[in-house]
Amino acid sequence: MHFLPNERVALFIDGANLYSASRNLGFDVDYRNLLEYFRRKAHVIRAYYYSAVLESDEYSPLKPLTDWLAYNGYTLVTKPAKEFTDSTGRRRVKGNMDIEVAVDMLELADRIDHAVLFSGDSDFRRLVEAVQRKGVRVSVVSTIRTSPPMVADELRRQADHFLELSEISSEFTRRQTEPRTRPVPARQTPAEPYADVQDNA
Repeated sequence: MHFLPNERVALFIDGANLYSASRNLGFDVDYRNLLEYFRRKAHVIRAYYYSAVLESDEYSPLKPLTDWLAYNGYTLVTKPAKEFTDSTGRRRVKGNMDIEVAVDMLELADRIDHAVLFSGDSDFRRLVEAVQRKGVRVSVVSTIRTSPPMVADELRRQADHFLELSEISSEFTRRQTEPRTRPVPARQTPAEPYADVQDNA
């Protein structure tokens, strides 16, 4: 892990993107352990979590997670998602948080030494380049262990460091390891149901 002592670090987590990557690798993220993992490595001054939320009269399956994050060390950034029906008649939810990530990272660039971006989206390459010009190192967390890979080549090349999610996930994974013959105890952090969310424009 490429962190320096007393380095000021901010985490920028694209929620839908991390969910897709972790699910494709076969694990759930425990966000308490994720934050503690990075706090052991560096001085984390802010941990942003970005999610588009469907605002309707129905109960949102994301609410337990977003509520938990807001009270447990994360800065939650949300906006209303857009609901539509695709060509097959299936209900879809679309939510793109790229602008929110870009604004926060650029605003914080003068106060941090290292930005950690949890996303593989090629659209972030120019953002990474802009932040690097301000003297900030940028690490990208995603995976190339899926087919197809979850991270764009141009984003990997632009980043100062690429952190393979599958290699560090044991620090904050939440696999079902307990016997299923007894009731499963309450999880530390809520599940993250992004099943129908599309993270695109």
